[in-house]
Amino acid sequence: MTSVTSLTAQVQQRLANALTATRPEADADPLLRRSDRADYQANGILALAKKAKSNPRDLATEVVGNIVTGDVIKDVEVSGPGFLNITVSDRAITENLAARHADTDRLGVPPKDTPGITVVDYAQPNVAKEMHVGHLRSAVIGDALRGMLDFTGEQTIGRHHIGDWGTQFGMLIQYLFEHPGELAPPQDVDGEQAMSNLNRVYKASRAVFDADEEFKERARKRVVALQSGDKETLELWQQFVDESKVYFYSVFEKLDMEVRDEEIVGESAYNEGMPETARLLEEMGVAVRSEGALVVFFDDIRGKDDQPVPLIVQKADGGFGYAASDLTAIRNRVFDLHATTLLYVVDVRQSLHFKMVFETARRAGWLTEHVTAHNMGYGTVLGADGKPFKTREGETVRLEDLLDEAVQRAAEVVREKAQDLSEDEIQERAAQVGIGAVKYADLSTSPNRDYKFDLDQMVSLNGDTSVYLQYAYARIQSILRKAGGALPAAHPELELHAAERALGLHLDAFGDTVFEAAAEYAPHKLAAYLYQLASLYTSFYDKCPVLKADTSEQVENRLFLCDLTARTLHRGMALLGIRTPERL
Repeated sequence: MTSVTSLTAQVQQRLANALTATRPEADADPLLRRSDRADYQANGILALAKKAKSNPRDLATEVVGNIVTGDVIKDVEVSGPGFLNITVSDRAITENLAARHADTDRLGVPPKDTPGITVVDYAQPNVAKEMHVGHLRSAVIGDALRGMLDFTGEQTIGRHHIGDWGTQFGMLIQYLFEHPGELAPPQDVDGEQAMSNLNRVYKASRAVFDADEEFKERARKRVVALQSGDKETLELWQQFVDESKVYFYSVFEKLDMEVRDEEIVGESAYNEGMPETARLLEEMGVAVRSEGALVVFFDDIRGKDDQPVPLIVQKADGGFGYAASDLTAIRNRVFDLHATTLLYVVDVRQSLHFKMVFETARRAGWLTEHVTAHNMGYGTVLGADGKPFKTREGETVRLEDLLDEAVQRAAEVVREKAQDLSEDEIQERAAQVGIGAVKYADLSTSPNRDYKFDLDQMVSLNGDTSVYLQYAYARIQSILRKAGGALPAAHPELELHAAERALGLHLDAFGDTVFEAAAEYAPHKLAAYLYQLASLYTSFYDKCPVLKADTSEQVENRLFLCDLTARTLHRGMALLGIRTPERL
């Protein structure tokens, strides 16, 4: 692997050295930003001048005199009240990009020196229930976060905390006891049939439960048998879980996501540990008994009439709820998985619950300054009318239906633009484009914001869409195929066009962007970077002939820029979980 220091970091170091040489007592941390007038603008001089009680322009002039130029930095000029406009040399841009190009796998981006272990809790469907549009964001955002974190060197462990425990299973299992054979063996069904079986059993059991008081009582007793580990009850419960997994895997496959069986660890996995969690919290005084229940109170969390809102660890009847399973999961992830970070990709409406759970875990000493937890609360998927996404009948939209429609719309776009693609190839590309469109629309929005689900916009070739990025990548591949004998090769001696410089500087910022997006759990920042990359490439393509450039060296250098752009798009999109077809 070739480790490449970004030009931004190199310029930052040169400035820090110059500031220290000018004012040894200075806190040498100049602030850099991109500027329309130059490649970078440094604006840390003003604060330093104020501290030193000197004229900012005079101090800036002194700093310029101590900046080493000629290799990385071509020119520095003082502007305004004391800003520094910095221009990087063409040679430095091309040489840095050449080093990145030589690293086929990581584009010169080194992993961080001290990686940790992050457990990502995401994609949390419920057993015996269909996945709907509300499950989309958790799956897509969580998968992208794992991609980015893994790339930075972090070890990620996925946890799909599926709803596989609770009172509804008493109803379902009791119905199966009384109507054996209703569920076919999981190995004999596909995802669609598995969901059909589950729906049929759920509706039938619900009808009996609502109409028959005696059955309702038997179902309640079955819950007790389940929680106490009755063998026959657990065997039927396992049937529901296995059937549901067949269905889950079929949906995740459509989403082009890998979900490993060992990472599906539902609420049931923590059942045996919940009594110990309750005991520990009570012994430590973190939780107290109140009206028969074991609860945790918080001074800053109050409800109606300014009364404290407790976190219920154990109900008065001895049962356990979400708080107990979530706290037990934290113990498992910290002490058994040795996690340094717990990341939850959960609906923002559960933020209060997790705020109380995390604070309880901190009081217990399970979360510390070295082991942290974050709730990546995400917003709602809205329809075109700005209201929560529903069918015309007012029902929640099935996730499978949504994905199928996206692929169908994408097929229309691909077929319209297709050149020399067979129908099978069109359908393959349509799946990649359609699913990519759904993911990108989600990921290009800040996670905590709601967004409108508009398929017409998502599959558009224009604007901030994954299709625009995918076509940019496919266009580059077409150019590289047409290059004939010319091969991509860097020529640092060449003077760069303004569009080449802009593209090159942006390419060099890929690693910095990924690390920033991963550190802030902000996939939308990587999506924004990739969109700008595609836009800068379009500008370069319009202004700088590639195969018809003036000299063979210029052809090779521009093919080199094309190739590095394609590889950066491919890598960046892959981190977000989106495919980049070679032909469109």
